Amino acid sequence: MAESGGCQCGAVRYEIEGEPAHNAVCHCADCRAAAGAPMVTWLAVKEDQFHLQQGELTTYHGKNGAERQFCPTCGTGLFYRNAGVLPGIVDVQSATLDNAAAMPPGAQIQVAERLPWMKDLSALPEFERYPGG
Repeated sequence: MAESGGCQCGAVRYEIEGEPAHNAVCHCADCRAAAGAPMVTWLAVKEDQFHLQQGELTTYHGKNGAERQFCPTCGTGLFYRNAGVLPGIVDVQSATLDNAAAMPPGAQIQVAERLPWMKDLSALPEFERYPGG
């Protein structure tokens, strides 16, 4: 299996080969702050499965050895590494895959930090597109 993806503007492109270790929805406060979103989905792959095909990255060095990488042009969050916690692993924001629907998450992690209202999203009304538009 080979999957490719990239940032919103197309400046950064990557490819992943082989099966990922997992794909999980993360609810931690650090991911929320970095993404400006209530959660982030991460596809964990080994370093040798990951290939940056094009573009340059900007790296934010966070707490406890965390490195978050993103496109310096459009700001799309792309990758997370932490050699102390996840040695040899690249976490890829799976929503940046070209075919993100083909890689559904298999678990939710850091649910102790989940925003309480995230648990019952299926109870909210749904609209095919922006309502009233």
